[in-house]
Amino acid sequence: MSTTDAFREHINEAYTFKGPSFVLGGAMLGDEAVSDALVKLPLGTLNRHGLIAGATGTGKTKTLQIIAEQLSQEGVPSLLMDIKGDLSGIAMPSPGHPKIDERHAAIGIPFEATGSPVELLSLSDEPGARLRATVLEFGPVLFSKMLALNDAQSGIVAVAFRYAEQNALPLLDLKDFRKILQYMTGEGKAEVSKEYGRISTASTGAIMRRIVELETQGAEAFFGEVSFDVNDLTRLDELGRGIVSILRLTDVQDRPKLFSTFMLQMLAEIYATFPEEGDLDRPKLVIFIDEAHLIFEEATDALLDQLEAIIKLIRSKGVGIFFVTQNPADIPSDILGQLGLKVQHALRAFTAKDRKAIKLASENYPLSDYYDIDQTLTELGTGEAFVTALDRKGRPTALVRTLLRAPASRMDVLTDKEIKSIVARSPLAKKYNKVVDRESAYEILEEKIKAANEAEHQAEMEAQREKGKKTSTRRRSSKEKSTFDKVLNSTTTRQIGNTVARELTRGLLGMLGIKSRSRSRKSNGWW
Repeated sequence: MSTTDAFREHINEAYTFKGPSFVLGGAMLGDEAVSDALVKLPLGTLNRHGLIAGATGTGKTKTLQIIAEQLSQEGVPSLLMDIKGDLSGIAMPSPGHPKIDERHAAIGIPFEATGSPVELLSLSDEPGARLRATVLEFGPVLFSKMLALNDAQSGIVAVAFRYAEQNALPLLDLKDFRKILQYMTGEGKAEVSKEYGRISTASTGAIMRRIVELETQGAEAFFGEVSFDVNDLTRLDELGRGIVSILRLTDVQDRPKLFSTFMLQMLAEIYATFPEEGDLDRPKLVIFIDEAHLIFEEATDALLDQLEAIIKLIRSKGVGIFFVTQNPADIPSDILGQLGLKVQHALRAFTAKDRKAIKLASENYPLSDYYDIDQTLTELGTGEAFVTALDRKGRPTALVRTLLRAPASRMDVLTDKEIKSIVARSPLAKKYNKVVDRESAYEILEEKIKAANEAEHQAEMEAQREKGKKTSTRRRSSKEKSTFDKVLNSTTTRQIGNTVARELTRGLLGMLGIKSRSRSRKSNGWW
């Protein structure tokens, strides 16, 4: 048996699966594609996650596009994080090209141009259905990890959530959460301290600063209602094709905190919402995270731990996550070890550091009798990649150099007119783009503080009025007593009183026939 025949048999044995699969490309031996040696991917193991890596310009984004559109044809919805803005073309069929026909002839499969059903989503002012989440949906643990808080600060967050729950205060957006913190250390300090203990103003100040940092990256627009229902990511069109949801993030790539916050919340919500599925013949949803290094560059250790935990567990919900980045080293090793499918495009060795990185990257792949992995990694052409997947038993397939099929859809961006047309037909845009600002914690506490202030003001006014009445009464009483005393104590009053008393006495004595002493003395000549 020739080397080529042995290689063909080796590939067909490794990449033939029970259950549904799709063709990713054709196997290559050396620089040439080998006929009748198709590289297929089994749908049943795509919930084991994946990695698409390679240097700039090697075809990573087109590989993402190929897998997403093939999944759609197989009835599997997907969510694409479009950082560079170049994935929207998946909505329109490819115009075709002689180079595409040549490539497919080498692989041994026909080329069929087709577009995929697309839903455009947005975190900001980009066209599309708006994605939002409430603070309450984060919960105290995830919200604290997002803000990178210490134990004491996390405890305060837990108290804030608990106080909001017990007092029917909806936590919808960041201003609601800020208002509760202010209330707990201000007007409601006595009430909260009695129930939960003293709240440190220094700790609440630190939490406030973290919230301000998040707001500077535009998170205020993300928190609120209408909250996005993650079940809307699993829709099929009328032909049974999976909807490709494209989250346009061209204006978010310089705000990694917002990006990582959104990703963590969405994964947590999916994990909490989706039921356990066990082993399915195809995933319910596949999420592609382009420029994945943006998540990990700004993520705290707590966020990374949470992300790792979710990735380990979420596959049981029938959800696969694919990271797209330049180098496997961009992905933390604990997460990299969880990724089943690996599509490695070319790496460039311009420096000694690059050569070490290539050596390290090659160690992530199974050994091969047909390739010098280190060397071949630097020789792969555009649209070529090393591929290894997991079979149905969870074992890695043989490493194979693959000539990737061309995308069936357009490999450029949609025009503004085409984007507006898609958004105008979108049922999700009608559902989520209306602005809702119902009464929540901020308004309720504002009213509570206002009512308390008014009651306090009324009490003070009543106290002032009572005090005024008492003072006036005392003054009148004091004035009347003073005048009477003056009259009684004056010299004139005393003289009149004495005269009246003498005359009354004389009259009385005269009636009794007794002469007064004064007259007796006068008559006796005493004067």
